[in-house]
Amino acid sequence: MIAKHSATLHGHRTSFTLEEPFWQELKSIAKSRGLPLARLIAEIDDGRDPEGNLSSALRLHVLAWIKAQAKAADAL
Repeated sequence: MIAKHSATLHGHRTSFTLEEPFWQELKSIAKSRGLPLARLIAEIDDGRDPEGNLSSALRLHVLAWIKAQAKAADAL
């Protein structure tokens, strides 16, 4: 299921849509990094391609994180 979420980034509210598994993983990433969720979202927003949208950038970040974790686990 896809749901709309919102966050305050650099003083302004923005919204994005994410499927529940991406949303849960994004929260897990923030927790594992010791960051508030809004700060993680702001970091991703700051680093995204201006031509892309925030929802896609969030999904790609989750994918990259999971791939990096899998690669690290394989290296052990």
